[in-house]
Amino acid sequence: MPPWIKYIMMVRQMNNNYITVTQLNKYIKYKIDNDQNLMRIYLKGEISNFKAHTRGHLYFTIKDENTRINAVMFSTYASKLKITPVDGMKVLVTGKISVYESTGSYQIYVDSMQEDGIGNLYVAFEELKKKLEKEGLFDKSKKKQIPWIPKKIGIITAPTGAAIKDILSTLKRRWPIAETILFPCLVQGKDAANDIVRNIELTKKYDLDVLIIGRGGGSIEDLWCFNEEIVARAIYDLDVPVISAVGHEIDFTISDFVADLRAPTPTGAAEMAVPHISDVLNYLNQLEIRIINSVSSIIKVKKEELNQLANSYILKNPLTMYQIKEEKFDNLFERLINNYKNIIKNNENRLSFLINNLQNNIVNNLNDKKNKYIHIISKLEVLNPLLTIKRGYSIVKKEGKVVTSIKKIKKQDHVQVDFADGTVDMEVL
Repeated sequence: MPPWIKYIMMVRQMNNNYITVTQLNKYIKYKIDNDQNLMRIYLKGEISNFKAHTRGHLYFTIKDENTRINAVMFSTYASKLKITPVDGMKVLVTGKISVYESTGSYQIYVDSMQEDGIGNLYVAFEELKKKLEKEGLFDKSKKKQIPWIPKKIGIITAPTGAAIKDILSTLKRRWPIAETILFPCLVQGKDAANDIVRNIELTKKYDLDVLIIGRGGGSIEDLWCFNEEIVARAIYDLDVPVISAVGHEIDFTISDFVADLRAPTPTGAAEMAVPHISDVLNYLNQLEIRIINSVSSIIKVKKEELNQLANSYILKNPLTMYQIKEEKFDNLFERLINNYKNIIKNNENRLSFLINNLQNNIVNNLNDKKNKYIHIISKLEVLNPLLTIKRGYSIVKKEGKVVTSIKKIKKQDHVQVDFADGTVDMEVL
């Protein structure tokens, strides 16, 4: 029997069977470390709440459908791994069970690990991620710009815990004049997703400039409400830019991908949501310096221009400017008179040409009309029946109509006979 167990037994006798917590944990550790069944364990399960320490040690949880156990893999063994452990990965591990005395919790100390498939939650995460990415919910071109200086900031998270304290303290430190509105919300459990969506809808009544949605770190199960499709679509449909701040820097959720900006932590979200007051003051100081320099430069240029004008020959000899204008006016007036005379002369020549042309056209037109008239008269004289009558012919008419055939008259008809010097009424016998 180890000496320290004998010491515990002696202490119990001296203190009426009471021992310290340290002594109890040492005893339990001794019992477990010496249990042959726990010295070499072959365990299978799903990785959850995975964390890699900067020194190379790996800390995670191995779980199944009903329970879980903490696990540690020191850097000596972790450096030999051929896989990269992630949350949701199903693994086969070997190791031993022991007690971590400081907390009194037992855990498995892993010395080897190999992949045994991917967990159900991880599969669901990847399927939803691919679906929403295909629909364009992660499209960077649709991300809304976070305003540089927001006036009103909404926060959807649990009303208690480190996350809200970190966000509020960071906002107050960086930009204390911003108005913050907390929308208390469930961030874990089966009702959390619906409660998050309800609060997102509630924010639409408050005219926010930016909205922070998130919580502190946890296992993939703890963060799962931020992987629900209804939460992702509610964030995407919101007009206000959204900063997602779920878990720690290594934790990624669907909300991170669909939000307009992802923060590694709740504190980081607050830092992204507002500027630091000192940065704004520095910016204003820089603007003031730039404005002063710009105005001074303009004044300097204008002074130089004014000095040039004041020293110009024209201002020192104003009559010269008048004389120059007078000379230009005389030149313009003389050019105007000459142009006017040229215009009149050109118009007179053109008018004379037009008059001569018109007279010639009139004479030619009258001669042409006279010749046509004489020609027509000569044709009419040839066809004139009076000339025919003068040569001894006569025209017989019956009832005013010319008789062209003897068949058109009969005995006792009265006819008129036209001669060159008169008309005679006759009766046909």
